[in-house]
Amino acid sequence: MDFEKEIAHASSIAIGGHIRPDGDCVGSTMAAYNYIKKYFPDVKCDIYLENIPNIFKFLNYTDEIQLPSESVGKEYDLFLVMDCGDGSRLGDSFECFKKAKRTVCIDHHVSNDAFADSNYIVPDASSTCELFYTTIEPDKITKEIAECIYVGMVHDTGVFQYSCTHKSTMEIAGDLMERGIDYSRIIDSTYYTKTYEQNLVQAHAILKSKKYLDGQILASFITQEEMKEYNVLPKHLDGIVNQLRITKDVEVAIFLYQLGDKEYKASTRCKTGMVDLSQIAVHFGGGGHKMAAGFGMKGDDPWAMIDEIVKEVSKQL
Repeated sequence: MDFEKEIAHASSIAIGGHIRPDGDCVGSTMAAYNYIKKYFPDVKCDIYLENIPNIFKFLNYTDEIQLPSESVGKEYDLFLVMDCGDGSRLGDSFECFKKAKRTVCIDHHVSNDAFADSNYIVPDASSTCELFYTTIEPDKITKEIAECIYVGMVHDTGVFQYSCTHKSTMEIAGDLMERGIDYSRIIDSTYYTKTYEQNLVQAHAILKSKKYLDGQILASFITQEEMKEYNVLPKHLDGIVNQLRITKDVEVAIFLYQLGDKEYKASTRCKTGMVDLSQIAVHFGGGGHKMAAGFGMKGDDPWAMIDEIVKEVSKQL
């Protein structure tokens, strides 16, 4: 995909990403926004995301992000979707997406059904940020754009340790490092650093976790009441499912956290690829990747919901 060609004839552009934006979603949308602001200054460009974690607010122009609800009723020549495998996961900005004269999607979710007019979907890519890098001219990557792309790559590869990390991933990361970014600080401050409260709630989740299938599966959950007890929000729970995953002999990690009354978000991670988690996610109405996927669930008993997930995982194990 030629990114400049896709946006060249648009006088107004909206950029959106999936609900509960993570590092790759924030990084890819902000990279595109910074690129358009830099090289297409006469184009009206708006970016719509739900509240992003504070750790990403050092990225250039994050102070200009608007809530998806602010897109209601607006029409654009082009709606650019980054890191979103399903239109409904745009949240409140989905209606704006459907009203746009033209739509483009850049994504790496294997569950993406090519819902835009033009789609650049590469499931094997490490991240949407890596895909975006390949769509623009390298000599136009500023330090600010490089920071955005690097953030997304770091988070979707688990700091370059997941199997989605390829030779090209490392080569691109090396090129971004030469742009003058503080790559060590980005990794430490956005991926590893946790507050004391985050450490406490993670410890709580691990202490009450349960093993299934002779220890091949490790699962846990956090309720809204527990989040209130530890003074954390859902966005502060990032990292718990990965901590479960790295436990010795565990192949699949399952983590649920409560969003509302009888409403939970499930995150799953696989260690070696023995289980295709994207299939599990689709079964429950969600999506994602083979090694990492998520979906929503409804019910009164989190352990009963985990039993349902374990049942589907066990079919593959």
